[in-house]
Amino acid sequence: MGYVDPMSETTTPAAPEAEPESGPGASPGAAPAKKRTVFAWSLWDWGSASFQAVVTTFVFTVYLTSAAFGPEHETSAALGTALLIAGIVVALFAPVIGRLTDAAGRRKTWLGINTAITVACTALMVFVAPAQQFLVFGLVLLAIGNIAFEFASVTYNAMLNQVSTNANVGKISGFGWGMGYLGGIVLLALILVGFVFPDPGWFGVPHADGWNIRTAMVLAALWFGVFAVPVFFAVPEIKPADPAGTRPRGILSAYGDIFRSIGGLWKTTRKTLYFLIASAVFRDGLAGVFTFGGVVAALSFGFEPSTVIVFAIAANVVAGLATIGAGLVEDRVGAKAVMILSLVLMVICGLVLFILAPLGAWVFWTFGLVLCIFVGPVQSASRTFLARLIPPGREGEIFGLYAMTGRAVSFLAPAAFTAAVALGGATIYGILGLVLVLLAGLLLLVPLRGK
Repeated sequence: MGYVDPMSETTTPAAPEAEPESGPGASPGAAPAKKRTVFAWSLWDWGSASFQAVVTTFVFTVYLTSAAFGPEHETSAALGTALLIAGIVVALFAPVIGRLTDAAGRRKTWLGINTAITVACTALMVFVAPAQQFLVFGLVLLAIGNIAFEFASVTYNAMLNQVSTNANVGKISGFGWGMGYLGGIVLLALILVGFVFPDPGWFGVPHADGWNIRTAMVLAALWFGVFAVPVFFAVPEIKPADPAGTRPRGILSAYGDIFRSIGGLWKTTRKTLYFLIASAVFRDGLAGVFTFGGVVAALSFGFEPSTVIVFAIAANVVAGLATIGAGLVEDRVGAKAVMILSLVLMVICGLVLFILAPLGAWVFWTFGLVLCIFVGPVQSASRTFLARLIPPGREGEIFGLYAMTGRAVSFLAPAAFTAAVALGGATIYGILGLVLVLLAGLLLLVPLRGK
């Protein structure tokens, strides 16, 4: 991808430290990570773009809320309900999944299971015909796919400390996240020329009965499935975190351990708990940008579905390059500095978008793309900041809490967006709701200081 030497040929685990910006980057005793191992790990991010960019953001959800499935307000409400249910399930079970995989030493097993479920749900979307009676079927596939994808992400994020050290965790996290954006570029471009332009596209699939979008879901499933494979061969499995006889025996036992873990965080490393809360808020704002970005582009700036995909490609280009670039400097300036600067500039861009919206589509093209520059760096730096706080052997558990806290407040962005639209009487006002959530997360993050 033109990215030269993102990490040295081998890395040496750093000595554990206790501070947020200088904590452990790799589990003690872990084998040095080679470049090919890191690259194989990052390919999962590359493949996951098929679900994040194509299914949940720019293609399938836009298709599922089109007029063929019912009135706009009904399909949008149904979509929000499905995602809310999925979010509740993730909030309840993500920490348990993380805890059990850490204890049993079976990260790759559960990563494989949840990745396979996500791929299967994506492939089955080919059967969602453009008719109102298929709406529920499409929403069920979307919800199950979201749940499995979030569970897989918990395990995948926990592997970060297996392929990085304290000295380069920011660089490697940024490289992986940037690979996700770059993968989204390539896949969206293939879908655009292969299924959207012209009719039929390069692959000869007609637009009638939504076959172009439905077939694109099969390509998205294959994309994720193929590029997810290398991580299972390149990254070694972890050893069980607990000695035999002390592992959680089931879900209830795991919940007990999690509550004790939260109590322990409160007593000993309260900063970690504060960061989980702050990041949950601003990450929900980021999720709102992804969820409602296409809707705002279509309803407030007059973008056609094909134009939304073109914008998505451009957005992934700038986001991917910015994320990789931010990762190169993050290990020097600190993850918190990257997060704060990015959130401040996102808030500014959101306000400019709202103020200048009457001037036309060029406003969204300009300031929407500028805003996208800062989304990836915030996500990557957030993952890095937390990775440096986690004691070795508890990565799955803490990243499970990371997912849980994010889902616990997942109502914020949709609620703020909906309330702003209702009060303002137009979709464009929803931008103010998203800006408010991002600002709240920023204000929670600012007081959190490392020594």
